[in-house]
Amino acid sequence: MLYDVTVLSIRPGGTPKSLPLLNEWITGNKGRGELLACWYTDIGALNRVLLIRGYADETSLGADRAALAPREDRFGVGDALTGVETETYVSFPFIEPIKAGSYGPVYEVRTYLLKPGGLAGTMEAWRKSVPERMKLGPTPRFVHIWPYASLEQRQRIRKEAVEKKIWPPPGGPDRLLAQQTDIYLPAPFSPLR
Repeated sequence: MLYDVTVLSIRPGGTPKSLPLLNEWITGNKGRGELLACWYTDIGALNRVLLIRGYADETSLGADRAALAPREDRFGVGDALTGVETETYVSFPFIEPIKAGSYGPVYEVRTYLLKPGGLAGTMEAWRKSVPERMKLGPTPRFVHIWPYASLEQRQRIRKEAVEKKIWPPPGGPDRLLAQQTDIYLPAPFSPLR
C-alpha cells in the first residue's frame, strides 16, 4: 500500500471554515485512492490540515496527482489555502496497513529526517521494538503516528514505554538529524477518528 500524505496550510483562523468546504470537495472528487484521514493541528505547526489517502499502486496515485495539479480549485477551500505539501510513503513491511476506525481522537504525528544510510538500521530497530510498544496501546501507525484517547493517556504511555526501556528503539535517536511532533484532531468526516 502506498500512502499519499498532503498537508494543507490554511490562513490563520481559517481551519473551521475550511473543513466543511474540504469535505464537500473530497465528496465530489473521490479519485482512485481511499481517504483514510483528515486531521487538523491542535498543537505544533498550526493552521494545517493533514490528508492521508491509501493507494494500491503508483499508477493510481500518479493519475490522481496529475488530475489535481492544474486545478485552480484544489481542495475547494479557496483563498484560505496558502500552501500544499505532498509526499508519498510506504509502510515498513512489518506494520499493518492503515484501517479506518476510532483510535483517537488525539493523534501524535512525528516526522523524522534520517541520517544518510539510516533507514536499514531504523527498520531493524523498529522491527524489534514495535511489538512490545504496541502492547501498551495497539495502534495503526503511519510514518510515526500514535493515536491516544487524550493527552494524559499519551503522557502515561510514553512514560511507561521509556521506563520499561521498550521505546525509543535502541539506537533510534542516533540515526536522526531532526524530528518534529504535531498533535492532530480528526475532522468530523475523517474515517480515522
